Amino acid sequence: MASSGSETGRPLVIGLTTYLEQAKTGVWDVPAAFLPKVYFDAVVKAGAIPVLLPPQPLGEHTAAAVVDRLDGLIVTGGKDVDPARYGQAPHPETDAPRRDRDDWEDALLAAAIERGTPFLGICRGLQVLNVHRGGTLHQHLPDLVGSMRYNAGGGVFTTNSVTIDQDTVIGDTLAATPVLGVQSYHHQAVDQVGDGLLVTARSDDGTIQAIELDGARYGVAVQWHPEEAPEDIRLFSGLVDAAREWAEAGWPVPEAVSA
Repeated sequence: MASSGSETGRPLVIGLTTYLEQAKTGVWDVPAAFLPKVYFDAVVKAGAIPVLLPPQPLGEHTAAAVVDRLDGLIVTGGKDVDPARYGQAPHPETDAPRRDRDDWEDALLAAAIERGTPFLGICRGLQVLNVHRGGTLHQHLPDLVGSMRYNAGGGVFTTNSVTIDQDTVIGDTLAATPVLGVQSYHHQAVDQVGDGLLVTARSDDGTIQAIELDGARYGVAVQWHPEEAPEDIRLFSGLVDAAREWAEAGWPVPEAVSA
């Protein structure tokens, strides 16, 4: 397990975005914020404190006020991004939009990028980042690749191999692992890459599997689900290590990203 906190002893705090859906427990059937436990287990194992960030109304400074209290941000998996955000009509297989979550996560990412806050996008989180930077998505990959290799349905993850570019942040984080077996559960993927983003991993059919923000200390997003491989927390540890370095440096904003 990574050591927690900065040199001053303050524990590091990592925010994780959540679902906000109808949920039933016991006699209650109410709208509720939730996130699978494997996400925050990985953050704890990496040596930080997870704090959940459910979608909520956005005032002028809401997202900035939240991000200013975080050392790192994880934009988690979930339903499809509203295709209207990248100028497309919905595919028949695209989820009904959750615009509250789209707006919330977009605002959190904007604040994190402006401040240089380290962040990790997971599955939907990668897609949110790409759309935030002006990119587009393939709305239904089976139309493109001819199979359901990335989404078996029924809550069953599929295993796929991705090739990692080595001279990158994710390459450094996953050192000595140029080809990685990953857990997939997605039917969409990056099409046009957003401004300032670098493609850093692909699968054998060309599907983009990782992107990162050029010039960021740790601005990494992956199309797979690393939280589903609890024996390998390197992406979470990479985020926590970057958050520690960033906090100890006094939270400077990288010029290449802030410009």
